Amino acid sequence: MVNGRVVLRRFPAGGPRGSWPAEEYANRRRQEGQPAEVVMDLATDAFLVIVREPVADLVG
Repeated sequence: MVNGRVVLRRFPAGGPRGSWPAEEYANRRRQEGQPAEVVMDLATDAFLVIVREPVADLVG
């Protein structure tokens, strides 16, 4: 887990034109009930499919 996010899978940004493998993978996870999102990791030039971890309620 990094910054409250769990990376489910990485996809290279240079995929074939018209292909959206990260979005397709995230959509399948959402259909399974996981709140998956796609974000871009500029440092590695990759799309990441992530799930955000809930923030613990710190108020007493």
